[in-house]
Amino acid sequence: MSINAQLIDQRVEGVVARVGERLQAEVGIRNDADKLKSAAFVFLVAQTLMELDDDEVLDGLVDGGGDFGIDAIYFGSPDDGEFQVTLLQGKYKRSLDGDSTFPEGGIDKMFGAIRTIFDPNASYTANRRLKRQVEEIRSLIREGNIPAVRIVLCNNGRKWNDVCEGRIRQAGFGDLVRWEYAGPGEIVGLLRKKRDVQTRVQLSGRALVEDYAFMRAMVGRMSVLELARLFDEHGDVLLDRNIRRYLGLTVRVNDNIAATLKDPDQRGKFYFYNNGITIVCTKFAYNALSERDWIVQITGLQIVNGGQTSKTIQHIQQEVGPEIGSAQVMVRIYELPLDDEELVQRITEATNSQSPVELRDLRSNDQIQKNLTESIQPLGYAYRRQRFDNAPGPSDITSTTAAEAVLAVWRHRPHSARFASKDHFGKFYDLIFTPALNGPQVVIAVLLLRIAENKRKRPPEGAPDFLQYASRFIAMLMGEYLLGDLGQPLAGLTHRTFTDAHMLVEQKGEVYFQRALETIRAKLDEEFATTEPTLQKLSATFRRADLVEKLRGGRSISIDLPIGGPVQTSPDTRG
Repeated sequence: MSINAQLIDQRVEGVVARVGERLQAEVGIRNDADKLKSAAFVFLVAQTLMELDDDEVLDGLVDGGGDFGIDAIYFGSPDDGEFQVTLLQGKYKRSLDGDSTFPEGGIDKMFGAIRTIFDPNASYTANRRLKRQVEEIRSLIREGNIPAVRIVLCNNGRKWNDVCEGRIRQAGFGDLVRWEYAGPGEIVGLLRKKRDVQTRVQLSGRALVEDYAFMRAMVGRMSVLELARLFDEHGDVLLDRNIRRYLGLTVRVNDNIAATLKDPDQRGKFYFYNNGITIVCTKFAYNALSERDWIVQITGLQIVNGGQTSKTIQHIQQEVGPEIGSAQVMVRIYELPLDDEELVQRITEATNSQSPVELRDLRSNDQIQKNLTESIQPLGYAYRRQRFDNAPGPSDITSTTAAEAVLAVWRHRPHSARFASKDHFGKFYDLIFTPALNGPQVVIAVLLLRIAENKRKRPPEGAPDFLQYASRFIAMLMGEYLLGDLGQPLAGLTHRTFTDAHMLVEQKGEVYFQRALETIRAKLDEEFATTEPTLQKLSATFRRADLVEKLRGGRSISIDLPIGGPVQTSPDTRG
């Protein structure tokens, strides 16, 4: 029996115990042991690979009849005309010998799924959950956005055979589709807790070492083959502290890296084109008696900047081969005190600020975030301003959830709350997390959004199609109704009125939801008086800012800005 397959099976059983009831209620998985374990396996892989919370994973699961070979689908908001889509298919065998290869039939189904989903003119039949996702993706495509597709095929056995590999290469999808395999070894490697990486790296030519107070820095260069070797040996554990991780070859900077490495005339200039790699560690050692080509022993190696470069180099090396070895890359190695996490964070922030992605991590030590932690705790909830390993409980509020809820409910930008999530801790940060924002406002906004989201995930009998896209808009209207019953403006929602507000959520939450649903229904009837409200049209409608103004009777939006006090502004049209 495969030890890795056994370890995976233990994890899968844990997922069934934790979210099995939700898999049945929300996703529609039958109460069958094999079906539940298969769905739990896909859940485990999606959560491990993509670092999603339970709600996010469940929202993307589409397993069931009419799924044309897709078990989960996830996509993000457009960024500069592109958007990332991940399609995941899992095959889970009861046997734990780990000998079964990924079936050719599953790959054939994925070929068909790709051709169907990303062609807005192709007809298809799908279950309700998958159709909602597909029509939203098609709506983005019709608006001119280009999908960058990541296919993840996973099982508890072995990778597909060489025949399937050849068919994948000849499928004709080009660089728009990237194929990945996740087997027991890969999954177990990602599931393991962060460990200190002790390794050595071969530098090329001369290097410079400087000593500081309790710190040292080394600056040199290495062959890209050496960097690829590091990732072949240690994998993504090298990136545990890298806030950006790997964005895929479709991101333009990675496209440029790949093009340079593939071009024999440009490889030798790679050193001058690339910003290099930044490594932090607890100790490095080298033979100072030698003038050049040092072999550096490193303890606690972590790449905090250059993760995209590193993963792209690894990918191209596997594709092209050792001839890319003429390319060199700059490397900076910082030996830092073992317990100075703040210094590591500052270095990570400074070296990544030119293209921030996980800005939540960079903002986690802001005074506003710390104040919210202290303000929310006495209310019976825990504010999670940093990422943590275990799934959040009912009393936990993550900073990402808080940002989405506040932006939708109190800042009246429900379209931006969902479709501009990458900007919540960027351009929208000062709008969301104003100095006036307090714990009671965050908690109430999150509770209202939870009600609307629970209805979306478990739609009641006869629920309208637009409910699948409207939860943030519903939560916004629910917030207005609550403040009206509370008899307070938003500024009046403080710790002194929190108990009354919380009671209104518990007693009238359903009433608020139904009222908001009917308000939106009436506006959509006006919007689609002469046309059919297809899912694609509904998806596009709820990405628009003008719907907010229509729902609020043409009123402008009052916002407490960080400087200058409350101002009036029209609805944001950038979301």
